[in-house]
Amino acid sequence: MRPMDEASQDAGSPGNAKRRWLPRNVKITLMVLLLFFVGEYILLPELSSARKEFHQLSHLNFLWLILGALLEVAALAAYAELTHAVLSPGAPHRFRIFRINMWALAISHVLPGGTVPGTAASYRLLTESGVVGSTAAFGLATQGIGSAVVLNAIFWLSLLVSIPLHGYNPLYGFAAILGVLLLAIFAGLVYLLTKGERQASTFLTKVANRLPFVSADTVTALVQTVADRVKVLFKNPELLYRAGTWAAANWLLDAASLWVFLLAFRADISPIDVLVAYGLANILAVIPLTPSGLGVVELTIVSVLTGFGVPGGAATAGVLCWRLVNFWLPIPFGGAAYLSLRLGRPKAPAGATALTP
Repeated sequence: MRPMDEASQDAGSPGNAKRRWLPRNVKITLMVLLLFFVGEYILLPELSSARKEFHQLSHLNFLWLILGALLEVAALAAYAELTHAVLSPGAPHRFRIFRINMWALAISHVLPGGTVPGTAASYRLLTESGVVGSTAAFGLATQGIGSAVVLNAIFWLSLLVSIPLHGYNPLYGFAAILGVLLLAIFAGLVYLLTKGERQASTFLTKVANRLPFVSADTVTALVQTVADRVKVLFKNPELLYRAGTWAAANWLLDAASLWVFLLAFRADISPIDVLVAYGLANILAVIPLTPSGLGVVELTIVSVLTGFGVPGGAATAGVLCWRLVNFWLPIPFGGAAYLSLRLGRPKAPAGATALTP
């Protein structure tokens, strides 16, 4: 046992005070209260309105519902193709990537913190599948940032068409600012890893020397490897085009699924207006208040759609059905995908080595 004075000194240290500022049980309680508030005061009233609309919609087209679900599956397949593109050459098989993405999606939909928990799970499973750690880290970062850039481009293009027809909404400006910040971070990372490689390495080495259990040589080698991959990526326009195409396909197919679900409930709205609502909701969902924007996405899309003239009940019914296949169904399917990955033996992909220029 440690001496009493040493234990009491540790208990009063700033590090301990910082760790005890928000204990784990307090964080969980706050998250539960937040989800309860979202469900009680946002989702349940909208669901009640949707229930009234359900009684009025006697001609619900179930073929549209099936098509919407198929479009959502196609969106997930496009995202798997994006992952395969950013990890090539040496990427795992597409079906394995699809299952890894499903598990990461399930984690992101259950745990708070945005996409961070899912990205960590993807990294672990990719490295277990034979992907080099630096390659997996770079690929996942490129995938996440690139998808955000493509989403903002789709949103801004939709706004250019929609604002003259429906006018300006203050939320549009807020989303645009978030988009600009994402683009600025992306541009800064690209510059540091291509033009300011030496400065970045020197800075990170100084930081690593002050941290325990961190090797400065390892950090320098990692920066060099990632910088080499960035240079190769930007020297390969075909790979950039392929990755950008699959990222756009993922977003557009997901938005198309939302549009089809709205059509199933006789919501008369143009695809451009759906893209505006969809893009705004997903940009606002970047703020990690709830797991994958739970509540934020639904409320934002329904509010924007009703502002565009869609009946509240039809908008809510369509959005909730879309979120059933977009948010809730990936959780059990992701768990099944993880079990299949654990039971199967990972096969190291041929040529799974770090890219060199």
